[in-house]
Amino acid sequence: MSAAGLGPLLHAFFVDHLTREKGLRRSSVQSYRDAVRLLLVFVASDKRCKLSRIELEELTFDRMQHFLRHLEDGRGNGIPTRNQRLAALHTFFEYVGSRAPEMFTVCQQIAAIPTKRTPAPPTQFLERDEIAALFARLPSAGRHAVRDRALLLFLYNTGARVQEASDLRVEHLDLERGPRARLHGKGGKWRTCPLWEETARLLQQLLGESPAAQAPVFCSAPGKPLTRFGIYKLVRRHTSHLHERSVPRRIGPHVFRHTTAVHLLEAGVEVNVIRGWLGHVNLATTNRYADINLRTKEAALRQCAPPSGAGGPKARAAAWRNDEALLAWLASL
Repeated sequence: MSAAGLGPLLHAFFVDHLTREKGLRRSSVQSYRDAVRLLLVFVASDKRCKLSRIELEELTFDRMQHFLRHLEDGRGNGIPTRNQRLAALHTFFEYVGSRAPEMFTVCQQIAAIPTKRTPAPPTQFLERDEIAALFARLPSAGRHAVRDRALLLFLYNTGARVQEASDLRVEHLDLERGPRARLHGKGGKWRTCPLWEETARLLQQLLGESPAAQAPVFCSAPGKPLTRFGIYKLVRRHTSHLHERSVPRRIGPHVFRHTTAVHLLEAGVEVNVIRGWLGHVNLATTNRYADINLRTKEAALRQCAPPSGAGGPKARAAAWRNDEALLAWLASL
């Protein structure tokens, strides 16, 4: 395939395959875009040509291996980032193999490149006293006081992903009796989360009278929806004082999601309900919160405390061990 054919293939991959067929969000498509763009820039530099001169046949297995090494050694990317780029390129070359039969062997080789093992990062969450300290220190007056309090309480209440909060619109809220919010999650899936009365009250105060159905709930100063990065900076600003109370750490919106899961688990909510609450596809994703929750483990330990005298003399051997007839019969088997 010539250079003229590479452009249409890329366009079909992003517009037809990722957007229309798979229904990925814009942020997910941009992640694929970044991986492919980095690869093309690397190939152009390696070949010493313009991007427009790259031909599909030059996306070889060897170049892919060199590119992955370049991510770690040249760009200083960590293993998780390297694995994320590789996953995106696996999808891209799977698509290439289905559209360009002459590339099928190369695409098979690239698909076989394994991800590198890396320990999972520690799951951070806020303790209940930290949540109390956070909301106690939020400003009660100012231009964005209500918005910031409503946003942080909404994140803690629902465990919403940052993109789900950014995409929230007025029509997704039911703030009357039995208040709830509909969240548009990964894979285009919707889920409904109940809201506390306090969350609903703050959202009503934030939205005012008769807001437009399509209006964003959480807005920036110019009235545009808060972006993921805007929400991240807002969370960082309001949680900076928590470093004084514990080990310094980076507290972002996803920490609120972890916090919701852990606190639901501590409250005795069944893990399958938490899975639906957070919108996890795989129950194993939710089960990790049970592993990190020390208080739940301690409560379980108290429920199965050792019997009194467990540290005393050894228990007498079972009677059958002293039964010579039984032991003889067992030996004869």
